[in-house]
Amino acid sequence: MSVDADRRPRRRQGTAPARKTVPLRPVLEACALVLLLIAGVMGLGPTFGSSPRYLIAGIAGIVLGLLLAGASTLRRWGPWTTAGATAGTYLVLGSALAAPVEAAAGVLPTLDSLRVLVSGVVFAWKDLLTVAAPVGSAGGMLVVPFLLGLLSALAAGLLSWRVRGPYWPALPVLVLFAAGIAFGTPDAPFPVWRALILGGGLLALLSYRRAAQARDGSRTAALDSAPARAARLRRTAYGAAVLAGAAAVSLALSPLLGVDAERKVLRDVVEPPVELFDFPSPLTDFRRYVKDNADSTLFTVEGLPQGQRVRLAVMDAYDGVVYNVSPQAAGGYARVGDAGTLAGDAGTDARGTEATLKFSIEDYAGVWVPGAGEIKALRTEGERSRQIAGGLFYDAGSQTLLTTAGVHAGDSYETGVFFPEEYDDAQLAQYGFANSVLPRVQEDPPIVAAKAAEYAGEESTPIERVRRLQQILATEGYFSNGKDGQTPSLPGHGAARMTGLLDAEQMVGDDEQYAVAMALMARKLGIPARVVMGFYPDWEELDSPPAKIGITGDDVHAWVEVEFERVGWVPFFPTPDEDNEPVPPQQQPKSTPKPQVLQPPPPPQEPAELPLDAAADPQDAEQKDEDLWETVSGVLRIVALASVPLVLLFGPLLLILALKSRRARRRRTRGATPARLAGGWREVLSSAADLGVLITGRRTRRQDAAVLEEAFPAAALSAAALARRADAGIFGPGNPSEAEVEGYWQDVDSLRRELTAGLGFWQRQRARFSLRSLRLDRSLEGRTPLRTRLRGAAAAATRRRSGAQGPRGPLG
Repeated sequence: MSVDADRRPRRRQGTAPARKTVPLRPVLEACALVLLLIAGVMGLGPTFGSSPRYLIAGIAGIVLGLLLAGASTLRRWGPWTTAGATAGTYLVLGSALAAPVEAAAGVLPTLDSLRVLVSGVVFAWKDLLTVAAPVGSAGGMLVVPFLLGLLSALAAGLLSWRVRGPYWPALPVLVLFAAGIAFGTPDAPFPVWRALILGGGLLALLSYRRAAQARDGSRTAALDSAPARAARLRRTAYGAAVLAGAAAVSLALSPLLGVDAERKVLRDVVEPPVELFDFPSPLTDFRRYVKDNADSTLFTVEGLPQGQRVRLAVMDAYDGVVYNVSPQAAGGYARVGDAGTLAGDAGTDARGTEATLKFSIEDYAGVWVPGAGEIKALRTEGERSRQIAGGLFYDAGSQTLLTTAGVHAGDSYETGVFFPEEYDDAQLAQYGFANSVLPRVQEDPPIVAAKAAEYAGEESTPIERVRRLQQILATEGYFSNGKDGQTPSLPGHGAARMTGLLDAEQMVGDDEQYAVAMALMARKLGIPARVVMGFYPDWEELDSPPAKIGITGDDVHAWVEVEFERVGWVPFFPTPDEDNEPVPPQQQPKSTPKPQVLQPPPPPQEPAELPLDAAADPQDAEQKDEDLWETVSGVLRIVALASVPLVLLFGPLLLILALKSRRARRRRTRGATPARLAGGWREVLSSAADLGVLITGRRTRRQDAAVLEEAFPAAALSAAALARRADAGIFGPGNPSEAEVEGYWQDVDSLRRELTAGLGFWQRQRARFSLRSLRLDRSLEGRTPLRTRLRGAAAAATRRRSGAQGPRGPLG
């Protein structure tokens, strides 16, 4: 019997000795972390498109984070010092790396770049999700990769060099990979290679750290012996072979992975701001309301005060074709969470009138929700109330609503509104224009600027300049909707139509043309102006307005709003009176055809609407079932294919456990009771072999127990007792009973637990998956001649027959 004393397990010490690392170790760990973290940052690639700036920012953040971690470790900085150094590095170098567009010369910090860096810590994450990819590098978009790289590398470095646990550095690496996926797009960049780098690189790094810490914590030179070096070499070769096999199989199967899979990321869940240009400008429908729906009741409104107006939409962006709603307008449309408090406490200090309006939709259909005044609350009613409220967006700057679900016949809702007190010209004379930021007017005709300067004249006060624009258009222009019997009047408000209106001897048009003309001239004079489209009845005909007012297509109007400081948006109505019509052309005899009127451009498309709810089609139900099965089968296939590398990685470990379990079961249940006692003692020696104490079994059991006592002092008494009981049961007269064998095996299990009681968790796992006992069993079976085994079995049988009738002493 011999023992490999150099392989005895180390018992856990009370305190871990100070780690003495050679300079090569932190360098190797830093290189591995750089590789892993860069692979994580690359997950953001599709979000930034082909621009390499995100990768530069991410790699720079990783390098800076590791340098800060190294400095913190060498200088023994505290948490506050480390945090301060990190914040300073972020602000000083962040302008060049994370805000190059706002930085001076792309490098030097400026107020704008510092503002982007500070606000980007909070808002860049949201902006990255709500801006369509590729997101570019302006507006703090690069803050995300730079900050992720900096903080992940800092955490990984500190956990590597200031925390003793070998596996903690994996946490920031995994977090960075998860962030790259979450903030990325459904298109995964280099998925197989990044997965191999993550799996193989992380396993290699953690194994290296575990082995290095084991060497550093050892108090003897046992691990530097030839057997220890050979064992380490075998483990390294085994790990490399497993990783290489997993990589090869993964690469071979990668074309089959995710062929039909749909990758979900955060930007698929986060609702971005509504894309207003997906909806046509409501002003393009103006002439349709006038001609096609003049007598149709679009909706009814209850509670509208005398002289007030229903607002539909506010347009502030002109591109030479249409006046549209700009997403970049002040305020902007924001998704409504609680429609019961749209405007909060806004307007509580202003003077005005509060009212509750109830709208019932009839022939109107569209995404723009009719409202009035400053909408403070909205309560939807009817079967589609949840759909309408779920897609509701509100722009507090324009006091308008839209819903992506659309409203149509049968819908109804109630709004709580506030109508501010309107100022007269004398009151407005003391105020100037507000410093509003509006979209730049594009492709406006040159005549607009000339007419604006001509009409404004030499008026001194802001209100006088605006009022003069409004009065000239209202008094010198003529009204015509282009209906039968009226002077021809083309619809639209593009650049050509504006030129035709302002350059004609007689200006002829309706609200659509005059409102756009006044707004464009005001913008040329630097006046903040916008166009509003809405509805209001002829209040002069309604001496006492009814409780419920029916709004028809003939009630559609457009007007201009100009913003004054400390006052807000003030309405102006530049459209001439409907009675101010030019002399119609001379009527021709009925026998001749009517003169050809210039045909208007094709009518605008119907407003964008979501399809109405309809009864479920059986074919749709079948299609949904098929889609569900395809989804489930696709997921199962992906799971099966993705598990192949896991089987290659963990399959050998599971096989080792299965072989050891089978060996123990056969020793415990097969053969006569003396053989099962011998199997129990053999199981003790196998456990000792896995723990590094190799016992060949060529000496007596009591001699083997003495070796175990030397290697495991805490289990000395139990080992000696089991050895004596095994000898008594095997060589004594008679056979042991089943109860004695079962009790013996229970004590064997207790002794095996005592052998590992002083070891750490990872040392116990290392012994559990060790191959030493399996190799020892194979070598012992190979060296034992068959003749010797048969002779021993025959002798034991003879002893049992001769002593079957005599007394037998107790076991132990």
